[in-house]
Amino acid sequence: MDTQADWQDLGEVGLLQGQALQQISVGRTKLALSYVNGEFGAISGVCNHVGGPLGEGRLDGDFVVCPWHNWKFHRASGIGEPGFEEDTVPRYALKQENGHLFVDLNSATRRNKKPHDAHPLTRKLERVPGPVRLLGISTTAMDADNPRFSTSDMLLQISLEHASQELNAETRMIKINDLKFRNCEGYYSKSAQACTWPCSITQMDSSDEMEQVYESLVFWCDAVIVASPIRWGSASSLYFKMIERMNCIQNQVTIRDNVLIRNKVASFIITGGQDNIQAVAGQMLMFFAELGFDFPQFPFIAHSRGWSSEDMERNVAHVRRSKELQDGARALATRSVEKAQTLIDANAGAASTERGGRKAHRLEIIEMA
Repeated sequence: MDTQADWQDLGEVGLLQGQALQQISVGRTKLALSYVNGEFGAISGVCNHVGGPLGEGRLDGDFVVCPWHNWKFHRASGIGEPGFEEDTVPRYALKQENGHLFVDLNSATRRNKKPHDAHPLTRKLERVPGPVRLLGISTTAMDADNPRFSTSDMLLQISLEHASQELNAETRMIKINDLKFRNCEGYYSKSAQACTWPCSITQMDSSDEMEQVYESLVFWCDAVIVASPIRWGSASSLYFKMIERMNCIQNQVTIRDNVLIRNKVASFIITGGQDNIQAVAGQMLMFFAELGFDFPQFPFIAHSRGWSSEDMERNVAHVRRSKELQDGARALATRSVEKAQTLIDANAGAASTERGGRKAHRLEIIEMA
């Protein structure tokens, strides 16, 4: 036996042949062991991307597919799929003796990570100077070809118009109903490390339009107003589809201590023919607080007819005529913009103090374990 080799017993050949692909640990070394057409192959069990367990993936012909983000490596050579041959993971020598399979840990080839262009959303967080920027997000679902009147959208539009015309704020509207994006596919359930920033889906699928929400929310806006109808006592289905995909923002705090939301304000508009306003608002406030948002005093306006009056036509007519609700929408915009301006000014003052060599007072986000 070669004295330079480090042969380790992986087990009985007959048992190892029972799985086409499996993850095996030998001490601290993780292997992706495959068996195809009577031949074993052994490569590193750690993917080049973000460390996914290759041996827990699947085979696509002779390529091991990472279960986290679908990166592929040849099961025996460790070379990346066509077009990514410069991406390689270590491969290992194998031998069979006395019915057992052995791997030489010292035979590992070199890992090579091909440089990949960074996703635009991984750039440094930096607020461009200018007026307060207010983002409106509508989560109303409807048939675009046969639209109906949305009371939450109406009040959101009033808020944005007031902010633009009376408060000199820049405004932007995103209608989630107009975006085409995939549902959250549960990468966090595989591993916290598999839930990346930006979202794993956004990185893999260039047609996924959730990127517009990430760009506007994380980089552009200083304040956001999220509008939702009440559906079966909850926020809209589109709201939940959106925030499930926004979990990657919060997860960066957990796994990287990377706080993406700083000095930003969130508020909400909730309308519908059903009750449960406080519970809907509570969920929204909790989720956006987890992301790092601050809130103005009285952070939401809402209206419903209650459980006993689900006459939607009268409910819509009431909101359309209600001066009180429309004034409330304007007041919500005012509170959100003023709160955002306060945070911008405070942050600018702290930065100026720090540049002047004096100790600045900082607000820190503490992740509670």
